[in-house]
Amino acid sequence: MSEWVLPDEVLANAPSSTPRPHELADLELLLAGAYEPLTGFLSAADVASVVARGELADGRPWPVPVTLDVPEELAARLDPAAPRDRVLVLTDPEGAPVAAVEVLEITPSGPGQARLAGPVRRIAEPEHGPFRRLRATPVAVRAGLPDGRVLGVIADTPLHRPQLAQISHAAKALSAHVLILIPIATPGPDGLPPEALVRAVLAARDRLPRACTVAAVPLAPRGDEIRDGLLNAKVAAAYGVTHLLSDGQTVTGGGLRVIVPRELGYDIRDGQWRPLDDIPPRFRRPRKTRGEIADLLDRGHGLPDWHTPPAVAAELSRSRPPRRERGLVVFCTGLSGSGKSTIARGLYDTLAESGQRTVSLLDGDVVRRLLSAGLSFSAADRDLNIRRIGYVAAEIGRHHGVAICCPIAPYAASRDAAREAAREAGADFVLVHVATPLEECERRDRKGLYAKARAGVIGSFTGISDPYEVPVNAELTIDTTDLTVDQAVERVITYLTDEGWLDRQGW
Repeated sequence: MSEWVLPDEVLANAPSSTPRPHELADLELLLAGAYEPLTGFLSAADVASVVARGELADGRPWPVPVTLDVPEELAARLDPAAPRDRVLVLTDPEGAPVAAVEVLEITPSGPGQARLAGPVRRIAEPEHGPFRRLRATPVAVRAGLPDGRVLGVIADTPLHRPQLAQISHAAKALSAHVLILIPIATPGPDGLPPEALVRAVLAARDRLPRACTVAAVPLAPRGDEIRDGLLNAKVAAAYGVTHLLSDGQTVTGGGLRVIVPRELGYDIRDGQWRPLDDIPPRFRRPRKTRGEIADLLDRGHGLPDWHTPPAVAAELSRSRPPRRERGLVVFCTGLSGSGKSTIARGLYDTLAESGQRTVSLLDGDVVRRLLSAGLSFSAADRDLNIRRIGYVAAEIGRHHGVAICCPIAPYAASRDAAREAAREAGADFVLVHVATPLEECERRDRKGLYAKARAGVIGSFTGISDPYEVPVNAELTIDTTDLTVDQAVERVITYLTDEGWLDRQGW
């Protein structure tokens, strides 16, 4: 890490910011030395070089941009040319200072955003977070490893029997110690929260080789399989891995070899997992896909013992209960007069009558009077209003309730934020687009709002003087032009029942 001087009075008066989750993950790995040769967030020249050639501007290989974005108004308070005015304190989500960045460069990065570059310095050790005992630095992990080969495994999903067999086979063939690295920065590819993933991996501990170490690592995927694989390899090497087990392409470099195991199948003749091609077709069972595992859990079916150790299956059933037991956010969006509020109220009444689920209704007009009192109808305030609704709905879902929301929610970004809030709370999210055409919405307009909007009396009116971004990711689309209220509500009920969130026997 850089040893730039940071006087206490500068630190006390410096502005602060809480990085986004993937930026916090990068920060932790920077501070831990896992991102060597990096000492901070990259300059614009480095970012351009990494994107174009997979190397820093000075030619050293590096696979992914490591950047920090902040609002423009915050960046305006910093001056890279003034040593005392170029320090930004970085805090954890609870507002506790954890590091500082010496801002040496500020560049635009998007609407209302600026990108900062410069070295980072630790202020304090993180004090909170689950499984802190597993979050050792690369230096501490390497100190606990024996001499010789170390087989690394990036366990971003639970370890079922085929993966456990692959680890065992590879460790035996290499005579290697096993190091399991569990990414904990964001939910894994199957949607498990990081703490649930750690529990699921630890549940398989007795099935792993005796010579095995487990560590939690704040790795955040970028969504580029090749670059993510290269980053995983670099971080794994920093933790002491010499051979990395992967399902990607075998590569060599940097003293670390990435090994692709053979695909395994379950041999019903003796109950063993062995290379799929070594098992006659009539005696083989392929491993279950991620989608098949998710579907079994969603519908409340147990995972078969031949595929998943009982302790792992039990942990996954606890972490991902059946949909009928999980929190749910039903988010109805549409133009004013589309029928979204009527559908939401009808759905609320139906669920309340059935007694199947604890249900709450977050009506757009009511929220405006209470939760979002004082907000205008500007784009920024509309976005804030939806994010508040999304937060409250997610908290209802966190405690296994059903939250029904029915704001206009004209912008895709705020709807996506509500979806993400639900996911982070461990709840499911169903977007219902009430796609009644504008002409029909105007015809129904009892309050005369559309007429006032067309006359210019009402400004920023969705569908007239303000845009409505039509959802492209709605789970259910309903046009109420030719439907009764009961028919529209029935369509939502049918969808929720067919997909497992409601029990068919309750109707």
